[in-house]
Amino acid sequence: MNNSPFRGLGGNMLSRVAASLYWLSRYVERSDGMLRMLKINYASSQDTIQEFTWEPMVRIFADSREDETEELKNDSRAVLKYMITGKNNSNSVLNIITFARENARSVQEHITKDLWQCLNEYYHTVKDLKLDRALQREDPISVLDVLIKQVMLYYGTVEITMERGEGRSFMNIGKYLERAIQSVDILDTKFGSISDNPDLLTDTTYWKHLLLSLGGYELYLKTYREGFEAENVLEQVVLNNDFPRSVIYSVNHIQRYFERLKSNSNMEDFREMSFQIGRLQSRIKYSSVRSIRTDGLHTFLTQIRSELYGIGNALNEHYFANS
Repeated sequence: MNNSPFRGLGGNMLSRVAASLYWLSRYVERSDGMLRMLKINYASSQDTIQEFTWEPMVRIFADSREDETEELKNDSRAVLKYMITGKNNSNSVLNIITFARENARSVQEHITKDLWQCLNEYYHTVKDLKLDRALQREDPISVLDVLIKQVMLYYGTVEITMERGEGRSFMNIGKYLERAIQSVDILDTKFGSISDNPDLLTDTTYWKHLLLSLGGYELYLKTYREGFEAENVLEQVVLNNDFPRSVIYSVNHIQRYFERLKSNSNMEDFREMSFQIGRLQSRIKYSSVRSIRTDGLHTFLTQIRSELYGIGNALNEHYFANS
């Protein structure tokens, strides 16, 4: 392990600071994706006539053993408790916001006071026992909305208070890497379910829920006039440059913020990673729904996911001194 605190950062920022800002941002983004999916899935569990299951959601986001998820079955309230305030689920919103806050605390002098207060408020909102009780007794949608608003407040605060320096670049790389991985996982899971149940291919509610969970429903209606089709959904979520949760949008932003870290003292590390990000960018940019279908969607998504994780590992090695 290289213990040099300045490895790869041109001496401007300690690697542990860079790592904390990056992880703080990844955790908040993960909580956002989870909350939005929980909201749409809960609504879906209340109004779908067909067999609803929480299994894909739990598989994507929960850090759980099979016996634990088996225990949850399809008890919506139990799933919400496990995913939001579950102390034994290391990937519950409560736990990941605790991690985010710990990272923020360790770099308090590198973030604005407003941002620290905002994150602190989010943490105390999730931790409040009243929230746990409300999840069990009241309408969970309104509880989820309270938490989603906390995330939106956080993003607004980052946008208007954080200086445009290296720190913010690491935060944005973390955010978009997390977002790209989520979109890939959601697509892979949703399209994977079709092989078990081909009827879903023409089930408009199924695609509508997928788009709602990614915040892409309104854009889809404006872009595609011919109704819900699996191929159009795939095109929007992977290849649409204007959709903030598409894979290509996220990768373009990883590239954009990584470019800002260029400095004379880390050219070798920078070039190596720049090549890695550029290769992934090209792979997606020069794909089409047809070429993805020819290669096989699962194979394509597995490759993209593997390259995204590769970028995360390379950051850890070259920029965070394996912190």
